[in-house]
Amino acid sequence: MSTQEQGVFISFEGIDGAGKSSHIDALAEQFRRDGRRVTVTREPGGTPLAEQLRELVLRQPMDSLTEAMLVFAARRDHVVRVIVPGLRRGDVVISDRFTDSSFAYQGGGQGLSAAVLQQLEHWVQHDAAAGDGELLQPDLTLWFDLPPSQAAQRLAQARSPDRFEARGEDFFGRVRDAYAARARAAPARFVRIDAAAAREDVWQAVSTAVRARGWMA
Repeated sequence: MSTQEQGVFISFEGIDGAGKSSHIDALAEQFRRDGRRVTVTREPGGTPLAEQLRELVLRQPMDSLTEAMLVFAARRDHVVRVIVPGLRRGDVVISDRFTDSSFAYQGGGQGLSAAVLQQLEHWVQHDAAAGDGELLQPDLTLWFDLPPSQAAQRLAQARSPDRFEARGEDFFGRVRDAYAARARAAPARFVRIDAAAAREDVWQAVSTAVRARGWMA
């Protein structure tokens, strides 16, 4: 199967305020100009059921295990209904967050056991990758790394915070550290993007990472 016919799964990760959204749109548009079919989606969310669960997670108080189980339930529906069908069609699937967010937010940020998250990950993603028995993961994860103090400044200027965005810099510092640990554990999949750089430099880093894998002209 040629590269053009294969599905590609790209996730964007980072703490709230890191500036992922505009670059997701730009990358999707570049792929479309290259003649690729693109599915752009997000987590939690991406399906009607997952969007309802997203609202609960973002707005309702709950403990970290309840939160993680709701996020992974949303992820399962998202994987089955959107991500895997898109990859089987040969789409470029671009998701604003995937499982690394759970290890960063519920794990690093809130202290939920990595063993619990790994079990949920196994249940949700193990049988999803076209029956090959492997754990479904992105082909490339672009980690938008930004100091929590800068992220907080951006969020304060943008909108009223949700339940996650309202947490303090100590929380986001732990989230950032957890992302760094995930990146060290999967260096072939992760590319760190300096999200504090100028917007055009961030885009250059994103496009360079994708072109290095031969997916974009």
